Amino acid sequence: MRWRQRWPERIPRPKAMLLTGKESSTILAALTESIAASPVLYYLGVQVRAQRGRFYLERKVSEDDEDSEVEILARITPLAAAKGVFLLETENRSGSWSEEAKGTAQKVIRAVASDTEGTFHGLGSIDKSLRKSGKGLTRMLVKKLNKNKFVYSETGAVCSVQEALFHYFGLPLEVIAEPSEWYSYHREPEIVESSKVKKRVLVRFSAIGSFGEFGGSCLYAERDGSWDAYTLRPSESRDIATAEAWLVKRKWEAW
Repeated sequence: MRWRQRWPERIPRPKAMLLTGKESSTILAALTESIAASPVLYYLGVQVRAQRGRFYLERKVSEDDEDSEVEILARITPLAAAKGVFLLETENRSGSWSEEAKGTAQKVIRAVASDTEGTFHGLGSIDKSLRKSGKGLTRMLVKKLNKNKFVYSETGAVCSVQEALFHYFGLPLEVIAEPSEWYSYHREPEIVESSKVKKRVLVRFSAIGSFGEFGGSCLYAERDGSWDAYTLRPSESRDIATAEAWLVKRKWEAW
């Protein structure tokens, strides 16, 4: 007797709503408005592009006008089964799409803006603090308790690593998010060491999986008045002095 393997039934994808030109323009305006309400998404230059009944969230990752590179963060599909409901998806390496959230236009954009795990940018905690303050990108007062613990001066609430990098050290948002590959693997950042003059911050990203712990280190450094992120060879990431000496030998070329 031959046994047949039974594969799980394929779940059909939700059908997209057929949109008129007016409906598409209305949705595009609603998505754009929700992006503008997010300090992080607005600053990062996230925009919406309509194509064949779907809407793509995009961000320029290169400022070269002649050869600008665009990163697709997600796509949003208006669903035929429920008017006013949208499906938010991200693209996998295989080219397929995975569901991340479902709801109104405001809800799916908020899901992108509030991301803390790195699915989109990992800066959700900063977006939350800036929305709460209601002062745009104005940095809030933060004080350092020890080498890796920072709190808001006014409330005493503990800062995330991203909040500390932005509010305390003054890093630009795009530099904080630069180790995007590590964020995409949902590796959690931890501040290992920082300089007294706030010019160097060593951050380790780590995640524990079924095969053990995975990680990597990044030195955020201000040089000639601007910040940048430098990924490090594991053997050269013990402390700031070791990392900087190694980068100097490489003429500040990241690993």
